[in-house]
Amino acid sequence: MRYWLMKSEPDEVSIDDVMASPRQTTAWFGVRNYQARNFMRDQMQVGDGVLFYHSSCPEPGIAGLAEIVSTPYPDASQFDANSKYYDAKATPEQPRWISIDVKGTRKTRLLSLAEMRTISALEEMVVLQKGSRLSITPVTPAQWKTIVTLLKE
Repeated sequence: MRYWLMKSEPDEVSIDDVMASPRQTTAWFGVRNYQARNFMRDQMQVGDGVLFYHSSCPEPGIAGLAEIVSTPYPDASQFDANSKYYDAKATPEQPRWISIDVKGTRKTRLLSLAEMRTISALEEMVVLQKGSRLSITPVTPAQWKTIVTLLKE
């Protein structure tokens, strides 16, 4: 089992949106970074744990827990000319981008980025590294355990 931090802008898809959706599941779409796409395509597996992170908002941070509930499949938004995620080079025969389904398991208190920076056990987390901008990053089992423990407090 692996663990991931997945960033979403709450005005696009928030933890509240996921928890209110049918079966508390949503398609993770719109990823347009090759490294993040490769994590989804090559490493994520059904059952992996997800830290649902709100980004590009007044107070970024972990807002809930989720899990991967599907294998990768072509992201439909790459084919929609009206979508901001449209990719003219992508075709149904040769898709460039993928989606994966994520199921919310628990909305939590917000564990802010500022608070995360004060916890020594998290100092090596990718999201806390200078210049880190990836929307999907791996999380170690020790980091996952630390965060889940903090969120229970």
